[in-house]
Amino acid sequence: MQAAETCVEAGLKGTGLTVRMRAVLEILQRHGEQTVPDIAAKLEIKRQYVQVMCNETLASGFIAQRANPRHKRSPIMELTDDGRNLIDALISKELKLMQGLGANLSDEDVFTALKVLRAVTESLKERAGESE
Repeated sequence: MQAAETCVEAGLKGTGLTVRMRAVLEILQRHGEQTVPDIAAKLEIKRQYVQVMCNETLASGFIAQRANPRHKRSPIMELTDDGRNLIDALISKELKLMQGLGANLSDEDVFTALKVLRAVTESLKERAGESE
């Protein structure tokens, strides 16, 4: 995971984004406008940490917030045009990189890796729940 984060971080040089900010942009690009609790649920991390991430991203001008008619204290976060253009360009660049990285892998290899990754992730989540 650390190697993947380092690679993503290198791809963000010159954009003004951090890996955390990029995660916020990706969630909003993929799922549309969201509240902080919605983003936290999708990232499977604590709401308070996502609030810090969103505050950084708001300050950058890549997202904006607006009032939420359903909940006064939980504004809706949405991409700005600059944020949408940036995350679209980054994801396009990353997909090209991933296609090259996986060129020598068969569909079966990818399926097996995904199956193992999901099983390990679920086991780790269960263990984390046991320790709380």
